[in-house]
Amino acid sequence: MSAPFTPLPERIGPYKVLGLLGEGGMGIVYEAAETGPVRRRVAVKVIRAGFATPDVMARFDAERQALALMDHAGIATVLNAGATDAGEPYVVMELVRGLPLTEYCDVHHLTTAQRIDLFIAVCHAVQHAHQKGVIHRDLKPSNVLVVEEDGLPRPKVIDFGIAKALGRQLTEQTLVTHAGVALGTAAYMSPEQAQSSGMDVDTRTDIYSLGVMLYELLVGRLPVEPDEMGYHAFIVRLASRESTAPRPSERLQTLGRDASLVARARGVDIERLRRDLRGDLDWIVLKALEAERSRRYPTANALALDLQRARADEPVSARPPSASYRIGKFVRRHRTGVVTASLVGVALITTTILASVGLVRATRAEQRAAAEAQAAREVTDFVVGLFQVFDPDEPRGVIPPRDITARELLDRGGQRALDQLSEQPAQQGRILQTIGSAYVSLGMFAEATRQLERALAARQRVVPEGEIDISETHLSLGQAARGLGEYAAAERHLLRALELREARVGPMHTDVAEVLAALALVRWRQGLLAEAESLYLRVVLIDDASLDPEDPRLARDLMGLGVVYWSQGRFAEAEPSMRRSLEVKERVLGPDHPELASVLNNLGAVYFMLGRYPEALQHYERTRGIYERTLDPMHPNVASVLNNLGESHWKLGRPDLAEPLLRRALAIKEARLAPGNPTIAVTLNGLAGVLRDRGALAEAERTYRRAFDLRLQHYPPGDPNIAETARDLAALLRQMGRERDALAVETRLTQG
Repeated sequence: MSAPFTPLPERIGPYKVLGLLGEGGMGIVYEAAETGPVRRRVAVKVIRAGFATPDVMARFDAERQALALMDHAGIATVLNAGATDAGEPYVVMELVRGLPLTEYCDVHHLTTAQRIDLFIAVCHAVQHAHQKGVIHRDLKPSNVLVVEEDGLPRPKVIDFGIAKALGRQLTEQTLVTHAGVALGTAAYMSPEQAQSSGMDVDTRTDIYSLGVMLYELLVGRLPVEPDEMGYHAFIVRLASRESTAPRPSERLQTLGRDASLVARARGVDIERLRRDLRGDLDWIVLKALEAERSRRYPTANALALDLQRARADEPVSARPPSASYRIGKFVRRHRTGVVTASLVGVALITTTILASVGLVRATRAEQRAAAEAQAAREVTDFVVGLFQVFDPDEPRGVIPPRDITARELLDRGGQRALDQLSEQPAQQGRILQTIGSAYVSLGMFAEATRQLERALAARQRVVPEGEIDISETHLSLGQAARGLGEYAAAERHLLRALELREARVGPMHTDVAEVLAALALVRWRQGLLAEAESLYLRVVLIDDASLDPEDPRLARDLMGLGVVYWSQGRFAEAEPSMRRSLEVKERVLGPDHPELASVLNNLGAVYFMLGRYPEALQHYERTRGIYERTLDPMHPNVASVLNNLGESHWKLGRPDLAEPLLRRALAIKEARLAPGNPTIAVTLNGLAGVLRDRGALAEAERTYRRAFDLRLQHYPPGDPNIAETARDLAALLRQMGRERDALAVETRLTQG
């Protein structure tokens, strides 16, 4: 029997109802039009009459507040909320006219690569929600609608109706889940979500749902169809964590005649599709679908990153489970037989193991301590021998004593290590590592790389590949490669260091955080801001759990996270991270230590972008004081802070104070930097604005044009730096009554 017809309401609050968009378990969604000054079509979701029980109301209240936290192009925007005349709550959302993710891909016959690219965008939207502390908990294709903007598909995640906030009290009412009633859609539900109340979930429950969606995008089928075994049987099996999804490439082989239809929808034949799926994509999907959440991808960005690597034919982090993991699975499947067969063997060997393990550990510790002491003595003797003011090959008394530079000392040390320690590779590796790290600190990255490669070769002669010493050298090589701008090489070394350290000390150790921070900096330099953010968030999580609150490493990593937020334009989020970094450093180093300068300058930039110019000025003045005490007056860092001070005074309506600061900054940059350095354009653009405001229009035009030419030479077409100067120059020309010249500037901008 069909459901009775429910007439549409004429209005909901200030919105005129135009039609029904859909009905869910607890609400009705209408298309409506705003009747106020802003007229646009919206989606209005209302709790249905008779369903406003306390727990449903709590969920709906949570949805309203969870959505209000979101600010991402890939997530439907919340516009308003209220209650109907009958007291039924409603939430007003951006109207998304699109097709469900899988339907859009099939209708448009997207290739496997195109589907992955679209899915990566979904991962980034989900990552944003997670960073706001919100879990979706009902991710499925119908909750990801694809719209076309400028001819390109754009996914939008909708319906955070059962979202659970992490660490936030979203509502004063309790978010109740009745025992045995799981929240979410069965086919896309994670094992922990299917268990009991389903409340013991974290962001990795969304990773599982993303894995199911990715599986369906690739194969056209779910890993397991709930309808084939019945809903309750499916939930029980899922909650038990006993089910294992077949590889996507294997699932394709079970589809029979339908396999050709699936392949045709992706523009390839069956064999090509199977080859596309086999290998990296198989393992990526299975990692996302791990029954044990600790083995899934830790973040949506990590899943997206592996997909990007697969698209680029680069190594992926998803690898086959270890032998011990497979054995563990076997034991769980055959628990009774394995336990029975093992009892006798365990009884025989346990006593021997217990008796010997203590002695072995003590002996190894004693041997290790003795070896470390001997190595330390040898390294000390070696270093002391370097500090000779006479050249050993020249007769004493003939050449007067002289000071030696750090570069000379390091050069001498590297050569002596090669000449004198060829038969002692352990000591040679340790010393070359120290010398290479010193070169990195001096910014001499090419020489650092040479010494560190020698250190790695020496250490690999005597140290097992999994030892921390090897990871230390890979970390230093990654830092040197980053300094040279060789980001592919930096990534290769850092990922190897990360792999070794995670295997040795676990994923939550400060040694692992050290490598993650280095990798995050590489990602930031590459412009991969979402991935840099994800890495820094993991680093800060480890720091907070492991380090003393006064540890300078915590301050360093908080600043790194803040800079990434700043680069994303998320200034309000950058401020607390940078401020906390400054507070740590001030407590440890004092208020005037040179290391505070960069932190103060960065925090001042955040306040500037937030329009809090007096606070920006205060931080820039402190930075200036430190730089003027510790740096050459013509140092580029001095120019940077003078530029910032000038722009702050300008924003505060003080062009008479701003102009001399900007002119001095420009003079330093032109004297010390290469003629085409784009940071010169930053000062030129600010100075031109001051000149314009002071009425010096002709000089302002010349200054803007210099900045415009520099930015056109350095940045790619469409870069916001170019657009900034073009906009300012065109506005000035119109102010001068030169419309044709203004149009010429704008035309040059569009043509690159």
